[in-house]
Amino acid sequence: MDGKTKTGDVHMRALRLPDWKSEPEMVEVDQPTPGPGEVVVKIGGAGACHSDLHLMHDFEAGTVPWNPPFTLGHENAGWVHALGDGVTGLEQGQPVAVYGPWGCGTCARCRVGVDPYCENPAAAPVPGGGGGLGLDGGMAEYMLVPDDRHIVPLPEGLDPVLAAPLTDAGLTPYHAIRRSWAKLGPTSTAVVIGVGGLGHVGVQILKATTAARVIAVDTREEALKLGQECGADLTMLSGADTAEEIRRATGGRGADVVLDFVGADPTLALGAAAARTVGDLTIVGIGGGTLPVGFFSVPYEVSIQTTYWGSRPELVEVLELGARGLVKPKATTFALEDAVSAYRKMQDGTMEGRAVIVP
Repeated sequence: MDGKTKTGDVHMRALRLPDWKSEPEMVEVDQPTPGPGEVVVKIGGAGACHSDLHLMHDFEAGTVPWNPPFTLGHENAGWVHALGDGVTGLEQGQPVAVYGPWGCGTCARCRVGVDPYCENPAAAPVPGGGGGLGLDGGMAEYMLVPDDRHIVPLPEGLDPVLAAPLTDAGLTPYHAIRRSWAKLGPTSTAVVIGVGGLGHVGVQILKATTAARVIAVDTREEALKLGQECGADLTMLSGADTAEEIRRATGGRGADVVLDFVGADPTLALGAAAARTVGDLTIVGIGGGTLPVGFFSVPYEVSIQTTYWGSRPELVEVLELGARGLVKPKATTFALEDAVSAYRKMQDGTMEGRAVIVP
């Protein structure tokens, strides 16, 4: 283990990343036992996220303020298995989701549940990370959660397998969309660039929470079909004339809100070219692109921002949308021993929607 997980004498299987630029390995580790204020969750589902591929193939020592080895899986849901001393309000066997980003718990941001933007990361369990991101995550039979405030009870009727991807693939687009709600009225248009694991959920969230018309853009016909199934009003195959097509579809005005779930140079350029004056361009994907910004390079008063994950209160809202059937990630389940093959499908682009690992 990494020395940060309390353990007992019982063993379990776990998919761990041994080092940067390495393939994950299935190993046997000690089953965790909770200390004061901690909770052990029996995992019902752990989402496989595209960002995990960056951990495996792109990151090097120093890229982030933590290092392997650790168990993968930062999208997690299941059932309360064991409670540490002092934990109240939870019961063994209760279905729960795990809020993924773990901040210090005491700064102004963490106190209102916005741990991704913790202002005292040195006091967090792992700086700027969480379970599956520097500490042991949920691609195992059990997961240790270091503070019971990160446990969110599931609404009635929401299966942990469907809840797991909502903790990131649902929460991340929800936060990005929610911050632009004021610009997403009945006469507005939202553009979703990249209808993949997060983007297809973003389309659903836009349709469930706003009255805006939704345009889905992707380079793949099958992704556009998925976008249409998720409620997109219009789909466009990305190309040299896509920004012009978006402007034609919006009466020449452009999109009030552009959500870029890719984040590469071409998609950022498309977003800037397609945005309406006083619009929002929100970069969600971590495709490594950059966008030059100057006085004449983007429409006037376009706000350009990046977002990272979402808040704990927002997760409660996302789970409610999931329980009501308004947001449902397209998910393919894999057994824990098949998790590596799920990542390979993600890597080669043959995974539609989201992969969920079921131990």
